[in-house]
Amino acid sequence: MNWRLASRLSVIVLAVLVIIIVLIFQHHSNKSSPPPPPSPTGGSGFNSNGLDGTSMGGTPAPAFQLTDQNGQTIALAQFRGQPVVLTFMYTHCPDECPANAGKLHAAMQMLGQQAQHIAILVVSTDPKGDTRQAALSFTEKHDMQQYWHYLIGTHQQLAPVWSAYHIYASNVNGTVQHSIGLYIIDQQGREQVYLGDNFTAAQVATDLRMLLNS
Repeated sequence: MNWRLASRLSVIVLAVLVIIIVLIFQHHSNKSSPPPPPSPTGGSGFNSNGLDGTSMGGTPAPAFQLTDQNGQTIALAQFRGQPVVLTFMYTHCPDECPANAGKLHAAMQMLGQQAQHIAILVVSTDPKGDTRQAALSFTEKHDMQQYWHYLIGTHQQLAPVWSAYHIYASNVNGTVQHSIGLYIIDQQGREQVYLGDNFTAAQVATDLRMLLNS
């Protein structure tokens, strides 16, 4: 009986030792392995180039040429060498366009003296309603005379720009509907980020400051 008991105890002790050795090995292995990367939160919106917004991958911005509120011919290409904010509005808009104009004005105020190195181009989504006088009045109302070119034209002139930048625009029985988009284009004429209608003045100012300082 004593021999059998000792044999069983030996087997139990051996099994316990094996379990202890396995646990020690697993613990050492876990300490040596790097922790898994944290899951993305999706809240910041920052991408690999450090700009806040949806990355456009640095694709060349489609070229265009239109007339601004002062009757001057304005081409996107003439602003090569400085960041460009490109957006779409119409002057009789009751809500989102005035709000976005206010955000852009606030962004320029945040930039201070750096704002003079930024170009803002607003492309009309209402060929009929956005006359030169309407564009001038809208510009003055939002105190953007020093900051933007409000670009107007016929439907034939504006529609290719809408299409190139994936903007929907229509006028049905005098009611204008359009998608809102804001593109930030770098000094080399490349689309860097896209901001939706919930963009903030701080986002725009921060992105532009980063481009200016790059």
